Amino acid sequence: MQLLLIVCLTGVAMAAPQFFQGNFQPSGPVAQILQDERTGNPDGSFNYAFQTDNGIFVQAQGVPGSLGQTNIQGSYSFPFPEGLTGELRYVADENGFRAESPLLPTPHPLPAHAIEQIRIAEQQRASGITFE
Repeated sequence: MQLLLIVCLTGVAMAAPQFFQGNFQPSGPVAQILQDERTGNPDGSFNYAFQTDNGIFVQAQGVPGSLGQTNIQGSYSFPFPEGLTGELRYVADENGFRAESPLLPTPHPLPAHAIEQIRIAEQQRASGITFE
């Protein structure tokens, strides 16, 4: 029983988070910040933008919303190893979070038979036919 307890305690100790002590040595190049602009206003509105020398750019603006939330509109872009740039634009407001980017996955188009079934169901619902 004591051996089982020692094994369990040793396992817990080994699984505990290890806190790094010492000098951090990055494994690759460190990006330099080229731009870092931030403004905040007493009414809750804000702006920020930053850019790094490796091509990352982030910007956002926020304003107080009508329901107590903060409405935010922003974007970020980053380079791919192949040389292309990826960009995502977003809005977060009382209607939720909405992102736009060609990088986001999109569903496959519905097959023709599924579209026809939806059309028939909508016709039935409009004429009062329901199935329970």
